[in-house]
Amino acid sequence: MEIIIRKLKDFSEAPMDLLLEADPFEEKIGKYIKTSDIYIAELNNTAAAVMVLTPISINSMELMYLAVDTGARGKGIAKKLIAYAEKVCAAQKMDTLVVGTGNSSLDQLALYQKCGFRMKEILEDFFIKHYNEPIFENGIQCRDMVRLNLKIKRDS
Repeated sequence: MEIIIRKLKDFSEAPMDLLLEADPFEEKIGKYIKTSDIYIAELNNTAAAVMVLTPISINSMELMYLAVDTGARGKGIAKKLIAYAEKVCAAQKMDTLVVGTGNSSLDQLALYQKCGFRMKEILEDFFIKHYNEPIFENGIQCRDMVRLNLKIKRDS
């Protein structure tokens, strides 16, 4: 099973079906992807996952969206994309990779921590304030954003 990760040349190539798994509101996605770098992981010449990276400061990058197609889950693709994001950050001399996810996103919270992210802050009622419709995952209302940071290791 060979996974090929490549950067898209244009945001219009982004697999919206996968991005909508990361954020169910297309207008929110559209706001970010035009000024971000979009990467896809291909498995058997098919987009199996998508990742969106956005610089947020001179030394920090944010992992805005990460979604893996339901049929491709459990194959380590998300971990490979996160490792690739670390390399992108290191190449751009970034110190920190930041990600935010919902309090109800239990699998994502576990994944990010397994990849070395540490919890940094909680933005209370973020999803209540910024989304018109309630979001539920795992039987829990998504209310708060949990922000996690990963320190980037660079060769000296």
